[in-house]
Amino acid sequence: MLHSRIQSDGKCRAIQKLFNKSWTIENLHLFCFKRLFHNAWMIYGYARVSTDGQTLEGQIERIKFAGVQKIFCGKASAATMDRPELTKLLTSIGDGDVLIVARLDRLARSTRDLLLILDELGKRAAGFRSLADTWADTTTPHGRLVTTMMAGFAEFERSLILARTHEGRARAKARGVKLGRPYCLTPHQRQEARSRKAVGEPVRDIARSYNVSPSTISRL
Repeated sequence: MLHSRIQSDGKCRAIQKLFNKSWTIENLHLFCFKRLFHNAWMIYGYARVSTDGQTLEGQIERIKFAGVQKIFCGKASAATMDRPELTKLLTSIGDGDVLIVARLDRLARSTRDLLLILDELGKRAAGFRSLADTWADTTTPHGRLVTTMMAGFAEFERSLILARTHEGRARAKARGVKLGRPYCLTPHQRQEARSRKAVGEPVRDIARSYNVSPSTISRL
């Protein structure tokens, strides 16, 4: 009787498929009972398109088949993190919940943005899974290992960029190159402006005569 109840419940089968575990009937029943009646865990989905000409139907169909209970949909570029629906999702998700996307590029276009989102999910003790990218699954030890490696590579890349930038600045200074924004005024104009400011001429009038902002004169 218990076996037939669980086998007939599509939500339980989706949950079993999602976590890919060979649970006993008793454990599966307990999980489904908590999920269906006590809302202990929630499986969220996120779908996104960049333009109004694109449709969300394909993504929604795939993540629904994976057992998603609540879907957040957005129309915005993945190049920006200013996505209201994604913000709502990250605010709603909590301990034990799982976020599913059809493909990684629907969630983020850069490794940096992806790691930021995964870090936020980790802080909320929530899992993540991409259906098209089987390695991106933080609900499994293997997936968590790959995510940790990605974070390590990203940190290594940032360190290399900082090191190259520092070396480049050092070489430029050694050649006598002045770093920073170029001066708006010539050396003669700067000296002249200092003299005018010293005798009490208003900064705004001095700036107007050189066609620069008052803050430029104030910094002299």
